Amino acid sequence: MKRDKSFEGDSPILYIIATPIGNREEVSLRFFSIVKEMDYIAAEDTRNTSTLLRSLDLTGPLFISCHEHNEEEATAKIIALLKEGKKVAYMSDAGYPLVSDPGARLVKRVLQEGIKVSVINGPSAFLPALLGSGLPTDHFYFYGFLSPKDRERKRELEALKPLRSTLIFYEAPHRIEEMMECCAQVLGDREACIARELSKLHEEYIRGSLVELASLLKEEKLKGEMVVVIEGAKEHESLCIDENQILSLLEEELKLGSPGPAAKKVAEELGLKKSDVYDIYLKHKNEQA
Repeated sequence: MKRDKSFEGDSPILYIIATPIGNREEVSLRFFSIVKEMDYIAAEDTRNTSTLLRSLDLTGPLFISCHEHNEEEATAKIIALLKEGKKVAYMSDAGYPLVSDPGARLVKRVLQEGIKVSVINGPSAFLPALLGSGLPTDHFYFYGFLSPKDRERKRELEALKPLRSTLIFYEAPHRIEEMMECCAQVLGDREACIARELSKLHEEYIRGSLVELASLLKEEKLKGEMVVVIEGAKEHESLCIDENQILSLLEEELKLGSPGPAAKKVAEELGLKKSDVYDIYLKHKNEQA
């Protein structure tokens, strides 16, 4: 166990800074004060970040490119600078770094080196989407991006289907139509909301059932990054998982391997006992014999 008091002692600190998701006026006074102190800003896209800082009259820090394709190399450079006593912060293009964005490997390595991390609060897309959706906010499950592959996306949704918490996803405009159609097929016709262009001029919340939203997307191409909020399972849905659902997942897994590992994988995805899943497999196999 290790306890870190961020601002005690002489350990260097890597600052993780949330950036505006649309409207640049979302930045806080603390954002300004921290950025002004930095020697270096590591960024997912240095062009976007430098444009943002110039628009806020924040000049001075040098930039380090740190994205998913060079994260290991950039991390080593950032750690070296921090150990030299330089002040370094990391930003993503919009919202919080690490939340469906690069940065997780950077933070893990920095902590392993005994360097502290402090997060500067700021804008986020999924919380405004949840609050504006009109769906329950007492319990929610943020998933991020579903797989772009249809089979994997269906598997992910099948695993999420029993959850009673409100579900939150991110999706790109070129995949939103197929994603919503898949949600309607797997989850049923639940209430949902698409929130797009949050904090920007064309901010919009589109509320309706999954079937209604999927139908709309066949007729209208929506632009902008989107957050999809979907109501959780009703009590009777979450209390039991249909055998057909289990068999469907088993069928996919059996294409890749033997019954034992397939049953284990499905059990893990659905939160069930491996023995129960395997019993269903044997029952179905005997019925077909």
